[in-house]
Amino acid sequence: MASTPRTKSKSTGRFTPDQIQMILRQGNVSSVADIQSALHEIFGQALQSMLEGELDDHLGYTKNDTDGRSISGTSNRRNGHDTKRIRSTYGESELTVPRDRDGSFDPTIVRKRQTSVAGIDDQILALYAKGVSTRDIQDHLHEIYGIDVSPTLISHVTDRILPQLREWQSRPLAPVYALMFLDAIHFKVRQDGVICSKAAYVVIGVDLDGMKDVLGLWVGEAESAKFWLSVLTEIAARGTKDILICSTDNLTGFKDAIEAVFPRARVQKCIIHQLRNSTKYVSTKDRKDVTDALRSIYTAPTESAGRAALDTFEATWGHRYPLVVASWNKNWPELSVFYQFGPEIRRLIYTTNVIESFHRQLRKTTKTKGMFPTDDALLKSLYLTTIDVQKKWTRRIPHWEQILSQLTIMYGERVKLTN
Repeated sequence: MASTPRTKSKSTGRFTPDQIQMILRQGNVSSVADIQSALHEIFGQALQSMLEGELDDHLGYTKNDTDGRSISGTSNRRNGHDTKRIRSTYGESELTVPRDRDGSFDPTIVRKRQTSVAGIDDQILALYAKGVSTRDIQDHLHEIYGIDVSPTLISHVTDRILPQLREWQSRPLAPVYALMFLDAIHFKVRQDGVICSKAAYVVIGVDLDGMKDVLGLWVGEAESAKFWLSVLTEIAARGTKDILICSTDNLTGFKDAIEAVFPRARVQKCIIHQLRNSTKYVSTKDRKDVTDALRSIYTAPTESAGRAALDTFEATWGHRYPLVVASWNKNWPELSVFYQFGPEIRRLIYTTNVIESFHRQLRKTTKTKGMFPTDDALLKSLYLTTIDVQKKWTRRIPHWEQILSQLTIMYGERVKLTN
């Protein structure tokens, strides 16, 4: 009768109760701190043994095995050790990494130049993305893991995302965006030893599927139409050929910059920005009456009704606040674009609320940083926050079916050609 083959037992990867009891006895364990200390020692010893085993496998024979060396036929041999420190969830461990004579040994359990084996780097990135200060990151890692990390190390860890950021910043974009929101947010950055205000330029696009996406982040000097022109040129170079509607702030020259790259785009200036600029010239005692009168303009059902409300405002307040009236008249072609659309689109484009909401998320995670040491440091923080925020953008813009129907009727082939 044929013998029944033996079934090879599989390791569960866990300590047996007897092994745990042996560790507790040998380590004189009597508290949680003792357990952590014992695990730290075991972890370091396990890594060391695995490294030695890797070199055995690489050479084809074990240490002091002269017969095995002869059988392997290799002239390569052990060549001492290098010392390195490794961070893990059990703290820091010192390892002696074995070397071989011809330098061909490349361990996989702890790679060359690797300094963390338990996600500590990922924790640094996660904390940095939440806006946690460098000092608080240091305190957290020391308190939880007993690891001392320097500001330089934190900077080096977060620098690892820069290639990823640049790849994200240069990724191909959709050929057509139904809506695009453009605005800048300002931060303090050190430059040439002087703290100055820098503009972080942000562009959010809504594609023809109704999904939002941050198309890029750019850091420049004070916000200008010239810099926006370079941003839009880059967006075009990344594959975007057409934009149906752009919602922007009231920056002088913004419309010209957009039309220089996307000549068929309609530009809607933000009503809220216009109101803020208007009330700067209004005395406190008149502010409520003026804002109520201005509200009748942008809540009018049609452009002609809005124009009539503006004429009424001019007759009532023009003698006292001529600059307010002049500003509304000058910007009326871009302030009145939203009247041409139904309520679903109006609510989206008459303000830059879509991007203002995103800016609040950026400020939430950067408020603990009074100043950024470099442009790259600012970009790293904004990028990590952006990736975190966009994880929640999983749904289409509300009422997108009605919005797309309106856009298809108004823009025809510019929409159909991309579907």
